[in-house]
Amino acid sequence: MNTARKPLPWHFTPTLIIVSGCLVAMVNFGVRSSFGLFTAPISEAHLWPREIFSFGLAMQNLLWGLATPLAGALADRYGSARVLMTGAIFYAVGTFIMAYAEAPLLFHVSAGILVGIGVAMSSFGIVMAALARIVPPEKRSWAFGIATASGSLGQFIFAPIGGALIAAYGWENALIVLAASTLLILIFALPLMAHNTSGSKADAGEANITMSQAIAGAFGNSSYILLVSGFFVCGFQLAFITVHLPPYLNEHGIGVEEAGFAIAAIGLFNVVGSYVSGMIGGKFQKRIPLSLIYILRSVAVATFISFPITPLTSLIFTSVMGFLWLSTVPLTMGLITVMFGTRYMATLYGFVFLSHQIGSFFGVWLGGRLYDQFGSYDPVWWMGAGLGIFAALIHLPIREARAPKFAAA
Repeated sequence: MNTARKPLPWHFTPTLIIVSGCLVAMVNFGVRSSFGLFTAPISEAHLWPREIFSFGLAMQNLLWGLATPLAGALADRYGSARVLMTGAIFYAVGTFIMAYAEAPLLFHVSAGILVGIGVAMSSFGIVMAALARIVPPEKRSWAFGIATASGSLGQFIFAPIGGALIAAYGWENALIVLAASTLLILIFALPLMAHNTSGSKADAGEANITMSQAIAGAFGNSSYILLVSGFFVCGFQLAFITVHLPPYLNEHGIGVEEAGFAIAAIGLFNVVGSYVSGMIGGKFQKRIPLSLIYILRSVAVATFISFPITPLTSLIFTSVMGFLWLSTVPLTMGLITVMFGTRYMATLYGFVFLSHQIGSFFGVWLGGRLYDQFGSYDPVWWMGAGLGIFAALIHLPIREARAPKFAAA
């Protein structure tokens, strides 16, 4: 009896699966990266204080974080494709309702809860967990860098498109187009069905433990706690800039389309930064470049707000920040696989990312809250710079080795 496994069809080959995962990451990250361009138009159209819009997107970031461990657990148990497709539907519905939300409560439900859950279930964390299972260990950091760079490319593509749509057709129609765009994830996720397993197995060198044991073991590891704490800062910095940089630039005489190109520069340069980060993580220790990234972010922020804000200085700032933007992700994902393996990677990254999104909540919400109180974003800019120094310091003691409870006997 011939028990040889039949070769996978062309649409289930590893190369196409990697490409498909990158396209999912591109749409997922690209659409939400344009939401900051809607801060002023939506607030002015409804005569809302800026805190209402900020709180909606802060909720989005928080729900994104809260739903990520659950989405990761579902992906680890049932496979990534079903989770990604379900997330795309939540994402599309929430973005569509944003265009018609007249009351703050409905806006918070749509932009905050529905979009937050949708982004979590279709995020690059789920994509990278799938990629980790089809590439050898020596290439995982590279694959993480490619997937992260794809998300950045999505920001480069969608941010100027969002600004152009707002300028040409109004913010309501722009949101409808973006909502339709998220449904592309349904198509791009199809090749990942090849790995829609009913359960994950331990790889060679990994202990055969349950999910609950893995979670308990990770939270009992001091290096994991440091990684969780540091990612809070990453979320605070990035979410504040994504949502509040466009109106900050508007206040300094820079129009919405120019602000869109500034946000796009983040995405363009992060394509390079994420790829370089993935390459570095595959060859050297990961904690050192992580610390350096946070230090450089603080320097960039302090320099930017200390000089006059012009189109040129804005472009320079966003280009520098773009290089550093998601370059933390391949290194963070790499540390998780080094310490805990790949079996429960999506779940354990989910908890790290929850910390990131709690930081995002405070970055977005405090940006609006303190702006309404002081009429300036400067307090939050300086807060983010200080937190960057804190993050740089706490990454240094992380041990880059397999945690004892996760190593095979």
